[in-house]
Amino acid sequence: MGRIALTPLIAWLPFATSWSARLAAFVLFLVAAITDYWDGHLARTRNLVTDLGRLLDPLADNALLVATLVPMYFLQRHEAFVVPVDSPDAPPFLFLTPIGEVALPLWIVVVVLGRELFMTVFRQIAARRGLVIAAIGPAKWKTTFQSIWLGAAYFWFFAHTLAEQQAWLGESGFRFFAWFNGGVGVVSMVGAVALTLWSLVLYMRRYGRVVFGG
Repeated sequence: MGRIALTPLIAWLPFATSWSARLAAFVLFLVAAITDYWDGHLARTRNLVTDLGRLLDPLADNALLVATLVPMYFLQRHEAFVVPVDSPDAPPFLFLTPIGEVALPLWIVVVVLGRELFMTVFRQIAARRGLVIAAIGPAKWKTTFQSIWLGAAYFWFFAHTLAEQQAWLGESGFRFFAWFNGGVGVVSMVGAVALTLWSLVLYMRRYGRVVFGG
């Protein structure tokens, strides 16, 4: 319930213009991501899994995903996926890498959110047929890559804003840090999207006929 309550702030704070507000957004995202892992760990190890928990946990996960991806898209959107470094028409919050600035295209947002919506419905249909679909390995790794990707983006929103106000953007040290953060963000984004699609394929292979076959 606490994670659900945090999602409006996590979604709104990145649009603030101060570095402190964007830092707060990053910290709140970390809190939500860590407690997501921790409450699941406590529920399993202490045998405290409840029907309410089964209902609220995916709701909290999906709310957090929407609350982070939507602001990211508006702050990182560009008609090109890779934009030349220091392009005048590039938004300031694209991931900075040695090969250029990398945007967040709409199709990635649609794929990631669409997969989560589909799996929510898929699990509900399976549950009505008496089948509980547990998370598989690639899906757990998908969540890990997503958390790293989203965290790198939220940290960049704060770091870029602070660097701009402190006139650090032209410093070589900051450029190296930006490349590192951007590299982590892009690699984890690609990994998250690949695992999003691959885990969906595995779920369909394993459970598709059982759920949709009657």
